[in-house]
Amino acid sequence: MKQRIFIYLFIFSLLVILFQYINSKRLLEILNTKIDSDRERIQVYKDSLVSQQHEILELSHFNFERNEDALTYFENKGYQVDTLATFIKDELYKSNEVSGEHPLIPYAASTGRKMMINTVKLLNHKWIIADFSDGEFWGELFLTYEVTENQEVKFHLIESFLYPFN
Repeated sequence: MKQRIFIYLFIFSLLVILFQYINSKRLLEILNTKIDSDRERIQVYKDSLVSQQHEILELSHFNFERNEDALTYFENKGYQVDTLATFIKDELYKSNEVSGEHPLIPYAASTGRKMMINTVKLLNHKWIIADFSDGEFWGELFLTYEVTENQEVKFHLIESFLYPFN
């Protein structure tokens, strides 16, 4: 009797071990396929991130904050370059507050409206591009600027255009 019980226990143990082995093997295969798919997805994300970083680097090529020569130009003149870009932009935006026609935009606004500079991008220590609009018409400006010793900024319009109205 004891011998039969031991045989049954042995067979039962063998079946449990076999079940555990098959179940673990199947679970391991599922996890391995999931890990492989996750690795592929991570690689796609890394490639996407690298391409985005290259695109950002390319887009920021003409950028005052990343232009060492432009920053050095102002540092050599004794300016605080970390606040200079904001100061120059603020001075340009102040021209929006002038009553009457805008002093830098050579186009007349629609009836009852005023042309105003909306977005400004400093390219280097001498050039700025900006866009303007009155809500109906819009265009872009290419300006040069100069920071005088009196902490004033002088702007000079080089080129401008107004987008055609459709």
